[in-house]
Amino acid sequence: MKKLIQLCILTLSVFAFGQNTYLHCGKLIDTKEGKVLTNKTIIVSGKKILSVEDGFVGPKTPEDIVIDLKDKTVMPGLTDMHVHMEMETSPNAYSEGFSLNDADFAFKSLHNAEVTLMAGFTTVRDLGGSGINVSLRNAINQGLVVGPRIFTAEKSLATTGDHADPTNGTNKELMGDPGPKEGVVNGVEDAAKAVRQRYKNGADLIKITATGGVLSVAKSGQNPQFTVEEIKAICDTAKDYGFHVAAHAHGDEGMQRAILGGVKTIEHGTLMSNETMELMKKHDAYLVPTITAGKTVADNAKIEGYYPEVVVPKALEIGPKIQDTFGRAYKKGVGIVFGTDAGVFFHGENGREFAYMVEAGMPAMKSIQSATITPAVILKMEQEIGQINPGFFADIIATHDDPTINIKTMEAVAFVMKEGKVYKN
Repeated sequence: MKKLIQLCILTLSVFAFGQNTYLHCGKLIDTKEGKVLTNKTIIVSGKKILSVEDGFVGPKTPEDIVIDLKDKTVMPGLTDMHVHMEMETSPNAYSEGFSLNDADFAFKSLHNAEVTLMAGFTTVRDLGGSGINVSLRNAINQGLVVGPRIFTAEKSLATTGDHADPTNGTNKELMGDPGPKEGVVNGVEDAAKAVRQRYKNGADLIKITATGGVLSVAKSGQNPQFTVEEIKAICDTAKDYGFHVAAHAHGDEGMQRAILGGVKTIEHGTLMSNETMELMKKHDAYLVPTITAGKTVADNAKIEGYYPEVVVPKALEIGPKIQDTFGRAYKKGVGIVFGTDAGVFFHGENGREFAYMVEAGMPAMKSIQSATITPAVILKMEQEIGQINPGFFADIIATHDDPTINIKTMEAVAFVMKEGKVYKN
């Protein structure tokens, strides 16, 4: 009876969409159960997965397509929960803000989006730009350009002089006094207004810079830069609009304030204490480690002139510590969700993060789950992405090797399908 029902559904789908795609998978990663299955066929109809069958099932009509992935390991499309689509590391990055126009950054973002998708990341969370990221998201959703599904914070929220204050490092004439409209918060009233402005501008979530940062033109990379009351006002207002809140944080005090204020994810978490790890577990907050970014900034800081002088000591101090903190947090039982801070390093190299996570003590399967089923829950898409099951979006990738045996294979994805369309084969 079950087979008959599936056959009826399959027949109806052929009439509805005209063509199905059959993916013959030598190995298939079941992200929900954490298992590697063998010899499976995924049947894709339109944008969704129709069924997953045992063995290599043949097509039912001449119009159907068969894709041979028998020598590959297949898994759901990946999610990177911390990228910056508008930017990419360069010695000229600090001057480009004065020499390039919004249109220039927009065209650069098209390249960044495409290489991210080709690396196997079918969904990303963009944690801060100028607002171009909203237009990029819309263009991808409309099918005008190629890229991953984007959830964007639009402009990050800062306090005056904080890591995301857009006028840091400028002269007095340009510095001015940016406020909630520009994403700068000083007080509870500003906090609510800044969130509402992000909603008006088209954001999907809120990102705050709870401590100083490494790459900003400001002295401290770790001091707390919001009060608990300000963070609580941001999180309470965000909840009204269906947003969750991500918090950039290197220093421990800023992390604790962010967690107590109600944020969902801590980005970087470099100087996190054991006490803060316990606080994260208590409040169901997740760590987004960004190990690749930490290693990259530490390396770039050794190149003379790559960063402004004020950045170099911060990069050399903070960057090398992120991987060790991640390892301790994972072993403590802190929830981990995959994120790289791509843009701080070259887009498309996001897959490097997996090997660093495994190197620090996380099993390969757990690292893959952190980039599939875990972000799906945070993004409230747990019935749509992160698994290969009937009814889910046909976001499907394949690697040359089994990543549970060779995790470095995640750096060279061989096949990419997003919403039933093949982008790389």
